[in-house]
Formats: sequence, C-alpha cells, structure tokens
Amino acid sequence: MRIVVVGQGAREHALALNLSAEHEVVVTPGNAGMASDVEVSDCDVAELDPDLAVIGPEAPLVDGLADRLRQRGVLALGPSGAGARLEGSKAFLKQICAEAQVPTAAFGVATSVAEGRELLDRFGPPYVIKTDGLAAGKGVLVTDDRGEAEEDLVAKLSGVSFGEAGTRVVIEEGMTGRELSVFALCNGRDFVLLPEARDYKRLLDDDLGPNTGGMGSISPVPGVGHDEIQAVASTMIAPTLARLQELGIEYRGILYAGVMLTPSGPRLVEYNVRFGDPEAEVVLPRILGGLGDALAAAAAGEPIPMVKVSSQCATTVILAAPGYPEAPVSGQIITGIDAARALPGVWVYAAGVKGLGPTDRREVTSLVTNGGRVLAVTGRGDDPEEARSRAYQGVELIDFDGRLYRRDIGS
Repeated sequence: MRIVVVGQGAREHALALNLSAEHEVVVTPGNAGMASDVEVSDCDVAELDPDLAVIGPEAPLVDGLADRLRQRGVLALGPSGAGARLEGSKAFLKQICAEAQVPTAAFGVATSVAEGRELLDRFGPPYVIKTDGLAAGKGVLVTDDRGEAEEDLVAKLSGVSFGEAGTRVVIEEGMTGRELSVFALCNGRDFVLLPEARDYKRLLDDDLGPNTGGMGSISPVPGVGHDEIQAVASTMIAPTLARLQELGIEYRGILYAGVMLTPSGPRLVEYNVRFGDPEAEVVLPRILGGLGDALAAAAAGEPIPMVKVSSQCATTVILAAPGYPEAPVSGQIITGIDAARALPGVWVYAAGVKGLGPTDRREVTSLVTNGGRVLAVTGRGDDPEEARSRAYQGVELIDFDGRLYRRDIGS
C-alpha cells in the first residue's frame, strides 16, 4: 500500500518508520529529522494519492479532516469530527461516560469562577481542573493548594491560559492509583487491543513539576495483567463504542483510554482519539508486523487482523528544550543523533526540530531545536531494565544546550 501519514511530530515519525517496513510511506508535512528515514512532502493529503491516510495529531481530527478525506474518496484512519469530540471536549467526554455507564470520576462543568469555586468546594482536594478544549496535553492542573487551584481557574476561564479552549472547564474529584494507557483500534463496531503503556506527564523526576505533553513512557506496564486490561476493554471501550453507534457516530480509528487503577477498580481519566505521544514511540517498536493492514481494515470498517507483537519491553525518554513547557527556547544545534541511532535496540524519533542547510529537507546539514519536545529516544530489550538502559545510552549520546529530560523513566 501507499500510506500517507499526516503530522510532523515524533508520533508520526514512529508510525512512518513502522509502516515503511512493509509499505510505501509518505509523511505530510513531516519534519527535517524524519526526512532521512522516509519521504516527506508539503502536498495536500489527497494530492499524494494514498491507498490509506493515517491522521496522527488530534487537532485535524477534531477539525474534521477524516470527514473531508472520506468525502473525497480517500480511505482514512481517524474518527469523524463528531467522534473526535471525545478528546476535543472534556464535557462531551463526561456526558458520553455517564450515558454509557463508564466508570470515571464525578465531575461538574463551570463557565464562571463562581461555578468553579462551588465545584472546588464540592470535590475538595486534590483539586482537578481540566480545560474543556484541546491544550496539547497541558490543560490539566492537579493540586492540593486551593490558592493555586483558584488562580488556575481564573486564568483558564478568562482565556489567558488556553484562549477559547479554556473558557469552559471540567472540575473532577481527585483519583489515586497507578496510571495505564490502553489502545484500541476500532472499525466502528468492534476493536482489537494494541500493546498498553504508561505515560510520565510531569516535567521533573519523582513526578514533580508542571504537567507536560509527556516526558517518557514504558511498555508493557509492570504489575498490570490481562484481567485489568480486559476490564478496561469491557467497562470502558466497548460501551463507549456502543453509545457512539447509538448516536450515529461510527468510530474508525484509535481510541486511547487513559486509566487510573484505583483501589475500587479501573476508572477512566480521559480518552484520546489517536495514538498517544510519547506512547506511540514506545508501543510501535513492539509491533513487528501487520500494522498497515490492520489500520486499513479498521478505516474500511472491516474485520481487523491481529498485529504481531514483540514480547520485549520498551522505554521512551523525551528530550525537551530549555524552558519547556511554558516557553521553550529554539535554535540550539543538536548533535549525536546518528550515534544514538547506531546503538542496537535504539530508535530516535524527531519532533520539535528544523533543518539548517539547503531548502530540500532531505539535504539538511544539521538539525536545531524548534519546539518544546525535541526528540524521543526509545530502547527495546528483553526486560524492562535492558530497555531502560538502552534508551538512556541513546540519550547520553545526544546533546544540545539546555536539554531537559527525566532520569527516572521506567525506574
């Protein structure tokens, strides 16, 4: 097949590399760091004449790109704009959860500071305040500090924090437990599960610092067994798909359940409507074959064949720019990527980078930082410690001024 991957981050780089082992792959718009591995293009998706288009980021899905491609006769993997509201609106997500009886935190919706304060009083600490709209994974505050919670509430509802995306917020009861990311590939009626992962959201070691888009991930997840994953499938993913069908929404794409394993059982934290990032970078190296055929079948609404999954473990570490997540600094020259990629069992995926050199991105002379999360370094090994060791060996070979990364991913 000729597959066009839509996006320009590390998730799309990981998708393209995996799919290119069995198919012809083009990424649009891509970035300079992936151009040495796969073809990149600035052309419109439909103009690239794909047999299958795979839409990576959430924003174009929420904006209805999958609908527009299907209207033009392009087979596209990704939910419709209506289905993508599961990620595009936290309030809509909670409504679906209530209707489908999906176990999740109690919540309320606020559009004014007064409403928000009433909800903070109702649920108490830890206070959980979520931007209703898209916020690149940075729209959630969890804090025990009432003053910090009220400051965040005012900043979001005023539009200071996230513009229009934040002028409505969801406030929830706090949940405690281990986190788990479960990925379902859906064809509108049924689904198959892909390898699970665990994400590390906080900027600093020991889960300190602000929330980010994700500073690393691991797969599989130690201590999580078949029963817990099947509980997520049966109590969350299956009833959600059924409720969407009742609403006339045929969901064809990835449904990613972010789950808290609480003392009373798994409870949904959120849904994402695409591969996670950095979860894609840790899950995809464990998929050894059959991904393209599975994605195409799901996009067509057909029975989904199983993919081949490695029994090995994987660890992904994110290298971020100084100032991330509030004000990342760009322009630092990056060295050591080729040396890291030469290590056995190591992948380096490019995210916030741009090239220096000729305008043809396949002929750049060097890469510089150009965003918050710059690179994702993944190690795969026979056990969690070997995977972790390989990832950090790769990290140590890569350098740019002020690089930020966590040293405790998978520890």
